[in-house]
Amino acid sequence: MGIAAEPAFDKESLRRGLEGENPDILLSLYADDAEFRIVDRTTQPSHPKVLHGRDEISRMLEDVYSRDMSHKLERCVIEGDAAAYSESCEYADGVRVLSESMISLRDGKIAEQTLIQAWDE
Repeated sequence: MGIAAEPAFDKESLRRGLEGENPDILLSLYADDAEFRIVDRTTQPSHPKVLHGRDEISRMLEDVYSRDMSHKLERCVIEGDAAAYSESCEYADGVRVLSESMISLRDGKIAEQTLIQAWDE
C-alpha cells in the first residue's frame, strides 16, 4: 500500500484565483483559520493589518475584486510548505500596484500570508 500524497498547492490554481474576477476562487485556496498580514504605506511593519480567518479574508477579497482593476501573477515559487509570489495590478485610470507575498502552506491551503504592497503616487 502506498503513502497518500498531501493535497497540492500549485501555481496554476493561484493564477486562476488571482487573475479571475471571482474572489471565491482565490478564497478557496485559504485554510479556514488562515492569517493574512498586510504591510504598506498606511499599515507599516510595526502595525500591519492582520486578517484572521476566511470570513475576514473574504471581505477584503470582495472589496479588492469589486474595483475596476486587473491582476496578474508575475512570478511564483513553491517549495514544500512555503511559497512566494509577485502580483501586479492596474486600475482603470492607470495607477499600478505591486505586491510581494510570502505564504506558509498546510494541507495544500494557505495558512499564513504576509503581503507587502506599494502603489503609484
